[in-house]
Amino acid sequence: MIDHRIRFRHLHCFLETARLGSLSVAAQALNVSQPAASKSIKELETLLGVALFDRTGRRLVLTSAGRRFQQHAGAALVDLGRAQDMVREMPRQKTKLVVGALPTAATDLLPRASLQFQHARPNCLIRVSTGPNWMLLSQLREGILDMVVGRMTQSGTMDGLSFRQLYSERVVPVVRPGHPLDRADWSASALRDFPLMLPPSGAVISPMVRAYLFNNNISAHEPAFENVSLAFGRHVVQNSDVVWFISQGVVRSDLAAGTLKDLPLQDVMLGGPVGVSMRDGAMITPEQRHLLECLVVAAEALPR
Repeated sequence: MIDHRIRFRHLHCFLETARLGSLSVAAQALNVSQPAASKSIKELETLLGVALFDRTGRRLVLTSAGRRFQQHAGAALVDLGRAQDMVREMPRQKTKLVVGALPTAATDLLPRASLQFQHARPNCLIRVSTGPNWMLLSQLREGILDMVVGRMTQSGTMDGLSFRQLYSERVVPVVRPGHPLDRADWSASALRDFPLMLPPSGAVISPMVRAYLFNNNISAHEPAFENVSLAFGRHVVQNSDVVWFISQGVVRSDLAAGTLKDLPLQDVMLGGPVGVSMRDGAMITPEQRHLLECLVVAAEALPR
């Protein structure tokens, strides 16, 4: 039975803090003072009888109980909002899918699948959200997102979620055509002589890239840039000697066109599964199932 003392302010404050990882930023987003937000979180933890956040680090991290509460409380609020919208908008009802897209899927895989889906279901709106992996998975648990498409994250952050692999994809070092390293016999040690663009610490591929650099005694070489955005990375690399470590799917079209070049690399560490994350045990709508089918077809059509 629902505890009547739990208010919407408790839930909204908890979900915003869980999504943003910061009490002060959540308070600002909710237009309340930080003490008021802190009070709401403490009251909710007292009512539930458990700690929802681990407060030992700089960023608030959900406990296992917090992740479970986020998943169900967020989904309940989203369902309530959808019920409200359905009643208000019955004369002009249109279905909607909200999809989180990580960089490796946002430039090729998801656009291909979305075009195929839209051709078959023109009355369904696809809303695409981008952002760091931890934020998109947090929104997925809450029910704000219906699915997240991209590279699989570390298993410890997949509580309450399931993952369907579509294919495996490499991380590649990318340079401009004519770069001094653009040759078959390039050596990893030569990376010390060039500025690097690496994925930021919150990116899924960041640990494997930094492990590769460490294993090649390049870990002390500080990057000039941290980025996974195609628009920014493309411009910087094409106009400099920067070497960019990025998922191949992000730059697939540029590699095919020859506007960027990937350096030959055999290291098996720089690779991993790409697929679809969804809430574990959640009911799948016909629209979600159809988009999954389109993603499978699009993945099979991608050049390897």
